[in-house]
Amino acid sequence: MELLTVLDLASTFVFALVGARIAADKGLDYGGIAFIAAVASVSGGTLRNVFLGINPVWISDSNITIAIIAAVVITLVFRRVTRIGKTLLIMDTFGLAIATISGAQLAITQQESWLACVILGVITAVTGGLLRDVLCQVEPVLLHRETIGTSSLIGAITFVSLNQIEIDQNIAAIVGAAMVVATRFISIYFDLHLPKFKNTKN
Repeated sequence: MELLTVLDLASTFVFALVGARIAADKGLDYGGIAFIAAVASVSGGTLRNVFLGINPVWISDSNITIAIIAAVVITLVFRRVTRIGKTLLIMDTFGLAIATISGAQLAITQQESWLACVILGVITAVTGGLLRDVLCQVEPVLLHRETIGTSSLIGAITFVSLNQIEIDQNIAAIVGAAMVVATRFISIYFDLHLPKFKNTKN
């Protein structure tokens, strides 16, 4: 199985699992949980492929659908499990890392510019989580804390840069993903975030 296929499947499952859990915590019915899981897991990759002018992966690969269904089933079976906040955070972070590399990698195979590869890596990683939060009516994490976008950007730049100097692709993927994970965890641990705009009152 190719690296890109493995990355897509892994990120799909993780994002679907996180999305399903958040939807369940919001009290959605089974259909709503499945819908949020699907949106959270495939929207980033779908948007990436649309920009690249190729069919979304889930159209041709039934394993994507199986991964989503598995995530939903796991969520429903273990719906009584509580205190999983840290587990969700860890899973979401690794999903972010995998999706970042997946998005950038596909753009590289399409021989896009280094800048396009970086941007598409970030789009693949953050789109699903943003839509998930909006649909679940919670404040989007991407827009106000935990430097999700910054973490993905740093990982994508690292991965693409290593590819530019012809480092082994597997090594580049591992290092790039590690940068995503490290940046996000460091930002959470030390409460680091981008400056926020503050309204001044006269």
